[in-house]
Amino acid sequence: MSISECSNIGVVCCGVDATIPEVAALMRKYHVGDVIVVENRNGDRVPLGIVTDRDIVIETTALQLDTNVFTAGDIMSTPIITVREGEGFIETLRLMRQHKIRRMPVVTDAGTLYGIVTADDVINLLVMELSLMTGAIVEQPIREGQLRKSP
Repeated sequence: MSISECSNIGVVCCGVDATIPEVAALMRKYHVGDVIVVENRNGDRVPLGIVTDRDIVIETTALQLDTNVFTAGDIMSTPIITVREGEGFIETLRLMRQHKIRRMPVVTDAGTLYGIVTADDVINLLVMELSLMTGAIVEQPIREGQLRKSP
């Protein structure tokens, strides 16, 4: 399975000049914990960095700094770690683990933003798959009993 099959294509984005309150407002409005900082190149969004809710707290709020004077470009994590949309699910998990990240933008071969995959997405997918397997395990003896005649 390629990672594009389980990535979310509704990515919340901002430019490098977005203020921290603007970024936080986007997170609140769309109920997300990250915003991808992008540059517009010929109508395409190219990811430059990522700002998480944790970045905002640790880099500004916890230090009691005025969030209005900082921009997404000031606190974004960069260089951003991305994965190509055709990459496999397992390889993507390996990259997330290797880089110790829970959110990974998915890009096209041209490097433009396709979507994002998060640890939550991965866990939800795995839970669904395990649930299907559990159902098969539980139902198999019942089916076998129905197919076999009793002596």
